[in-house]
Amino acid sequence: MAGGIELRVYLPIPELGRQFAAYLGTPLRARGYPPIEGDHALIVEVAPGLAIERIIDLALKSVPEVEPGIHFVERQFGVLEVHAADAALVERAGEAILAGIGAKAEDTLRPQVLYVDVIEAVTDQHAVIVNRNREASMLLPGQTLLVVEMTPALFAAVAANAAERVAPDLTLVTVSMIGAAGRVYLAGTTADIVLARDEITRVLEGVRGRTG
Repeated sequence: MAGGIELRVYLPIPELGRQFAAYLGTPLRARGYPPIEGDHALIVEVAPGLAIERIIDLALKSVPEVEPGIHFVERQFGVLEVHAADAALVERAGEAILAGIGAKAEDTLRPQVLYVDVIEAVTDQHAVIVNRNREASMLLPGQTLLVVEMTPALFAAVAANAAERVAPDLTLVTVSMIGAAGRVYLAGTTADIVLARDEITRVLEGVRGRTG
């Protein structure tokens, strides 16, 4: 913790996929400016929650060209997502945030996968009940379903985008990225689902950071 602000998540997300960008642009998530496919994003989570106001101030005063999408203050943590078509602008905004709170990107928490499962040939009843709670597209009967749960919750964002980049024909069903744990639901062929699962595992295991 530097200057009373704990950096919990520092998460660059390059080249937003079509489905994930559209998801981030929904009113459920983007309370500011929605991103588009191909934009580069940075998501930051800090504690205490209200410290996110200092984070957004540092980013926008340093690089006014970046657009804030998600700006969320929950009970314990604050979350900010900024994006731009130019990756260098997002990188500069991130550098300004880190310098302003005296932190390094490696101060982020490392993700921990709590659960992962591949469910083949989903039944129609199962699809109906999942779709009642979905945040994005629909799960269809007969598809294979991938479910992944992880902490911190924001890593669901990088997981969903990484999966779409290697298997763009997948259907993004739900991304729950704020709260106690993050969850991703993806649907498609078994081959694509296995590819997505392996890519999510690879990306999350490659994150450098601290534990606990």
